[in-house]
Amino acid sequence: MTGSRTLFFYFARHYLVWIAVTYFSVIGIILLVDTVELLRRASGKEAASAAIVLQMALLRAPHLAQEVTPFAILFAAILSLLRLTKSNELVVARASGLSVWQFLTPALAVALLVGVVKVTVLNTAAAVMLGKFETIEGQVLTGTSSLLAVSSSGVWLREVNDDGTEAVIHASQVNPEDMHFKDTIVFLFEDRDRFVGRIDAEDAYLRQGSWEFRKAWLTGPDRPGSFFERRDLDTSLTAERIQDSFASPETVPFWQLQRFIRALEATGFSSDAHRLRWHALIAEPLLLVAMVMIAAIFSLRLTRRGGTALLMAAGITTGFGLYILTNLVHALGVGGSIPIPMAAWVPAGVSLAFGISALMHLEDG
Repeated sequence: MTGSRTLFFYFARHYLVWIAVTYFSVIGIILLVDTVELLRRASGKEAASAAIVLQMALLRAPHLAQEVTPFAILFAAILSLLRLTKSNELVVARASGLSVWQFLTPALAVALLVGVVKVTVLNTAAAVMLGKFETIEGQVLTGTSSLLAVSSSGVWLREVNDDGTEAVIHASQVNPEDMHFKDTIVFLFEDRDRFVGRIDAEDAYLRQGSWEFRKAWLTGPDRPGSFFERRDLDTSLTAERIQDSFASPETVPFWQLQRFIRALEATGFSSDAHRLRWHALIAEPLLLVAMVMIAAIFSLRLTRRGGTALLMAAGITTGFGLYILTNLVHALGVGGSIPIPMAAWVPAGVSLAFGISALMHLEDG
């Protein structure tokens, strides 16, 4: 029992070291490339100093780290098993009676642990930092800022015009098909912060270039309330700008996704992308486990048939193929072609089934 525990922790530590080496190497390369790309985008922007660009790159780094985690797990497993094979440690382990499952269990446990930590800890930090990145990006590079916020009380919109006027709009529910806002309240400001009026309307419609308020009351600090069957207000908002202002699923931490989804559904907007994100995060630890199995399928064959470079290339190609499959299935899920849970769990399930069946065939054959 002591020997088995010692061997378990030896293999686990060996694999964890390779994960760290691979992970930080990949992140370093991606961070360098991302910084260069941000510098290119920032060229000609007066507000985009080198310090701000570096800050933006560092803020997005945890998100990029999340995206490359499956590949880091795959590469680390291939390199780790290759190292153990070349040192004949796996040969000795197999000669002593250990099955492929016994000496892969430490790597599988480490991959599962990395997946859980990624979802519960790294995702939270990455989401918050990516949100800050997008805010700075909007202010410095694209010249746009978030217009919309969703809460349990409804939808909040903010419009700031070049002449200093501002409108803050709240609605309890929205129909995205015709941009019908229910129980709408609009706070009007001039000179950025001077309150000049308020509109309370049962219904509001976003038209081309204007708001159309129905059964509305207009009040202000220096005038009594006035009732209007219909009242129009000029606006530069469009349905496309409002839709684009939603917080992307990647900027919502895992622990807040369910609450955000409920808020979206209560206001009438689609939550498909955010529900897909939640299911995909839950399924990711299994996907990482599958990556270890896929690495083992190709790495363990090295001792029998040779062709190290070819088999490693085949393993890496398979990993990229699964990445493409994942993105394709996710796109089908968001597009409504297949159910959201199926779109999130199919890539992990297929990868896991492929890894288990291939390893069983390899062990028996």
